[in-house]
Amino acid sequence: MAKIERTKNAFRNILFGIIQKIIQIIIPFIMRTALIYFMGVQYLGLNSLFTSILQVLNLAELGVGSAMVYSMYKPIAEDDTAKICALLKLYRTYYDVIGGVIAVAGIAMTPFVPKLINGDVPADINIYVLYWLNLGATVLSYWMLAYKNSILSAYQRIDITSRINLITNTVNYIMQFFILWLLRNYYIYILVTLVTQAITNLMIARVVTKMYPDYKAQGNLPKEEIWHINRRIRDLFTSKIGAVIVGSADTIVISAFLGLTVLAVYQNYYFILMSVIGIVAIIFTSCTAGIGNSIIVETPEKNFNDLKKFTFLISWISGFCAACFLCLYQPFMKIWVGEKLQLPFSCVICLVIYYYIYEINQLLNLYKDAGGIWHEDRFRPLVTAIANLTMNLIMVRFWGLYGVILSTVLSMLFVGMPWLMHNLFTTMFEKKQMPGYLRKLSIYIVVSLIACVGTYALCRFIVLGNWTTLIMRGIVCCIVPNVFFLIVYHRTEEFSDCIKLIQKIFTK
Repeated sequence: MAKIERTKNAFRNILFGIIQKIIQIIIPFIMRTALIYFMGVQYLGLNSLFTSILQVLNLAELGVGSAMVYSMYKPIAEDDTAKICALLKLYRTYYDVIGGVIAVAGIAMTPFVPKLINGDVPADINIYVLYWLNLGATVLSYWMLAYKNSILSAYQRIDITSRINLITNTVNYIMQFFILWLLRNYYIYILVTLVTQAITNLMIARVVTKMYPDYKAQGNLPKEEIWHINRRIRDLFTSKIGAVIVGSADTIVISAFLGLTVLAVYQNYYFILMSVIGIVAIIFTSCTAGIGNSIIVETPEKNFNDLKKFTFLISWISGFCAACFLCLYQPFMKIWVGEKLQLPFSCVICLVIYYYIYEINQLLNLYKDAGGIWHEDRFRPLVTAIANLTMNLIMVRFWGLYGVILSTVLSMLFVGMPWLMHNLFTTMFEKKQMPGYLRKLSIYIVVSLIACVGTYALCRFIVLGNWTTLIMRGIVCCIVPNVFFLIVYHRTEEFSDCIKLIQKIFTK
C-alpha cells in the first residue's frame, strides 16, 4: 500500500501556501488602494457584490470537487491507477456540465442584478457588461481542464498549485494596476482576470500530466460506485448552500439595504479579516488530504489526539490574531483609507468575535470533510444558513451593519458549531470524549479572551503619531498574548505534542 508522507507534504503545502497568500494579500491590497484613488470607492462595492452573486451561482458545483477528491484517497493509498483514471473521467464530465449550468443560470439572472444595488452606480459603468465579464471568469474556472487539479489535492501537492497561482496572479495584478493607472478602464481590468484564469488552468493541467502521466480521463466506474459518489454530492449540496449563503448573504444584504459605499467600507475591514483567515486556512487546506489518509490508515484514538492537538494550535493562533485585530484595526484603517471610511469600534469587536468563532468552526469542518461525513451533516449547514439569512433581513432594518455582522455570529455560535460538534462525536469519535474536548475548548476561549482584553488595555495607552502608534501596538501584540499563552500552556500535554510536531516537521 502506497503511503503518503503526510507531515512532509503538509509542511511543503503550508510553506508555499503562505508565500502565495502573502503575495495575494499585499498585491490585492495595493489594487484595492488603487481602485479607491484611481476609480472611486463605489467600484470596490461593485467588485464585492459581483463576487457574492457568482458565489451563489457556484451552487451548481454541488460539492463535486470535495466528493471526488475524497473518493481518490483510498485508490491512491492502494495504488489503483485504473480507478483513479475512471474518477478523473467522471470528474471531467461533471465539471463540463457544471460550467454550462452556471453559464445558463448566470445569463438568466442578468435582469435582476440592478435590483441588488441600493442607490447609484458609477456613471461610466454598464452593470450588465461588467456582470457578464465576471460570469465568464467563473465559467472558465470549471472548463479548460480544471478537473486535473483534483489529482494535486488528493496527493497533498497543493504547493504545485500555489506556485502556479503565484506566477499567474502576480502577472495578473501587475497588468491590472497599469490598466487602472494609465487607462482607468474597469472593463479591461476585469477582462484580464478572465484571461488569467484560462492560462492558470492550462498550466496546472500541463504540470499534472507531466507529474502523473499514468492518470488519464478514461475508463468507467461501476454503477454502484457512481451511486455512492452521487450520494456524497447530494449530501454536500446542503453544505454548499449553507457556505454560500453565509459567505454571500452579508454582502448582498448590505448592498441591497445600505448601498455600495457602506459595502465598500465594510469590505475593506472584511478584506483584512479574510486575508488573515486565508493564511490560517493554508494549514487546513494543506492538512485535509493528510488527515483523510490518516482516518483510513490510523486508529480512532490517534485521530482524536490529532484533533486535540490541532484545536490547541488553532486556538493559540486565533487568540493571537484576535488580539492583533482588536488593537491594530483602527490605527491601520486610519492610515490606509482615512477616518471617513472607518467603522465604529463596536463593529470591530463584532468582527473579532466572528473571526475567532470562524477559525474554530473551520477546524471542525476540516475533520468533517476529511472524514467524508457529509451525509450525517447534510442538514446542519442549510439550517444554519437559513437562520443567518433570516436574522440578516430582520436585524439590518433595525441595527444596520451591526445587525448583519451579529446575525452571522449568532447563527454560527448557537446553531452551526454545536450541531457540527455533535455530528463529529457521534460518527468519527466517541461520544464520551466530547465533554472533555468541550472543557478544553472552553479553557482556550477564556484564555484567549483574557489575552485580548489585557493586550487591548495596554495598547490603549499607546496614542502617538499614526505610524508610531501602529508599530508600537504591533510590537505589544506580538509579545503580550504569546507570552501569556506560553505561561498558561507550557506544561500541558497539547503544548508538548505541538512542539514535537514542529520539531518533526523541521527535521524532515
